[in-house]
Amino acid sequence: MALSNLADFTAHSGQCYAQHGHSSKFFPPVQLTILSQSTSTWTEDHLHQIALLGAPIEEGTGRRGCVMGPAAYRTAGLREELEALGFDVADLGDAQPDPALDVPEHDPKLKHLRKVAGWTRSLARHAETLAMGPQLPIYMGGDHALALGTLAGHAAAAARIGRPLFVLWLDAHSDFNTFESTVSGNLHGTPLAFACGLPGFDVVMGEPLRHRLDPANLCLLGLRSVDPPERQMIKDLGVTAHDMRAIDETGIARLLAPFLERCAAANGLLHVSLDVDFIDPDIAPAVGTTVPGGVTFREAHLVMEMLHDSGLVTSLDLVELNPFLDDRGRTARLMVDLTASLFGRRIMDRPTRSF
Repeated sequence: MALSNLADFTAHSGQCYAQHGHSSKFFPPVQLTILSQSTSTWTEDHLHQIALLGAPIEEGTGRRGCVMGPAAYRTAGLREELEALGFDVADLGDAQPDPALDVPEHDPKLKHLRKVAGWTRSLARHAETLAMGPQLPIYMGGDHALALGTLAGHAAAAARIGRPLFVLWLDAHSDFNTFESTVSGNLHGTPLAFACGLPGFDVVMGEPLRHRLDPANLCLLGLRSVDPPERQMIKDLGVTAHDMRAIDETGIARLLAPFLERCAAANGLLHVSLDVDFIDPDIAPAVGTTVPGGVTFREAHLVMEMLHDSGLVTSLDLVELNPFLDDRGRTARLMVDLTASLFGRRIMDRPTRSF
């Protein structure tokens, strides 16, 4: 289906969903009490609908290659894996950036500002539309600058629905730089500062951000590369942030569980943003911003399994996959495997891979 028909697709899907006697949202609210037991709302009694939307943006990073990310996810069988789990999956193709001609084409500090602003406006519009429909959207990146748009869109939809937006940021980096604090000028390092409403971002949308993310509803997990200005902003805003030392000392499940409890207690909508560099580069090499010491294969899958059991996830980013840097597609397949775990594939269902 062409992207020009995205609104029509959403309206049609909503009509089909209503005909089957289901509520207007993909997941009904749940109360998460014991994470070690399955409290998932993804039961066989529900009609599962997922929408895949490609976002081949690479202008937010300083390295070429992320533009191939959506194609790599398709080649690695993302749709087929989800369909094998019983989901009705629609691939909406790839989004395209808006022109954003009001934004300067060249900026002495910020790289590709006009192109990133165009992507942000386009993806914010698509994300808000998708969030109001019955299907759960998965955004296939593309670099992490795509979250400038997805977070803005889902925050707007959450405000319309009347439920708080929570965000789980799975990343080696905090991505909390402002336009003033960024040293590199690469805008994939700014989405959370933008989403939380920090000053200086009005040029991105052509106006102040209308719906902001409450920093209290944000959890950063897997950090191991944070700039000093970011560290101070995270502290000042009271953001929940767990670095790899905390994971080593405490265990990833004990760090994630309280955040999921808070989201469930608030009847929140949970957006998950999964960066390839959340995972150790020894097993996920296809990323341009590798930082040694990431989470292990099992830690990554445990996070996905806990998210599935919670039944809270309402949208997902898959970002920073750079197929140009991959080893025979191993990172793309790992990201697909992790997504399948999030949507309910059990350990006993997982096929043996030979790399």
